[in-house]
Amino acid sequence: MSTYSTSSPSSPASAAAPDHALLADLRDTIVEALGDTLDTLLIERVVVGLFFSGVKLGNGACGLSATPIKSIPAAVCCPSSALALPSPGKLRGRPAADLLDDLTGKQDMRRALAIATLNALVETLWQRDGAPAALAVTDGDTFDGMDIRPDDRVVLVGAFAPYMRELRKRQIDYRVLELDISTLKEVELPHYAHPDTAPEVIPWGTVLAVTGTTLINGTLDSLLAHVTPGMRVAVIGPTAPLLAAPFARRGVTHIGGARVLDPDVLLDILAEGGSGYHFFGSLVERLTLHAGRH
Repeated sequence: MSTYSTSSPSSPASAAAPDHALLADLRDTIVEALGDTLDTLLIERVVVGLFFSGVKLGNGACGLSATPIKSIPAAVCCPSSALALPSPGKLRGRPAADLLDDLTGKQDMRRALAIATLNALVETLWQRDGAPAALAVTDGDTFDGMDIRPDDRVVLVGAFAPYMRELRKRQIDYRVLELDISTLKEVELPHYAHPDTAPEVIPWGTVLAVTGTTLINGTLDSLLAHVTPGMRVAVIGPTAPLLAAPFARRGVTHIGGARVLDPDVLLDILAEGGSGYHFFGSLVERLTLHAGRH
């Protein structure tokens, strides 16, 4: 498995009301970690791409988030659609801290840009301090590093096509929680579970892999509330901030995030409609932060 599957941010999760407590925790953690440095960090460039959005800061750090296109009302040029974006043409030069206010707001697209900004701030922290000294960091696909065994029961939140293919190949039992059933192939349908069944399905598993886009639609908190002791839990995708403690406090053991290696070239590709297939490896490094438990 060599690529992330990036389901639409509207696809996985449950019917619960949005909950952004984890994002608030991540925000508070990065604000405390950066201290006065945060006041000096300004937005240099923002790109809203078809699949991913990116934010580059004046210090060169760049962060990514999935683009929740389906959350924009009608996706047409009208006032309701325009409100989904935070002041196009007026973002450059704004303090990065300003965009963090949208992490717990009502608009998914604004939240996505706030998460991309948060990821750029996390990258700033990594560039300053290096990888967290007390935690393991590994390269490559997070799913491959979760030591999945034949007797495991795997729950996927989001239609991770490469993961489903690998699980079928290895004859490992799994369930996939996905709102948009049309994203599943016929061979995958027997493993489908409606998102409303998350409270029963998640405790059934021994391994849980959740797409990071659940941070955008506000469902990750409610999903993690059903994690049981001893479960291996991964939040996977470039949307997931590489900041361990807030995740670990909620039972997450692996964060499969990304670091941008060449911000300018990456943002050019995103502006031209590029997806993960166009930038993973050469422009964006995938790695796993082993969060442990706090």
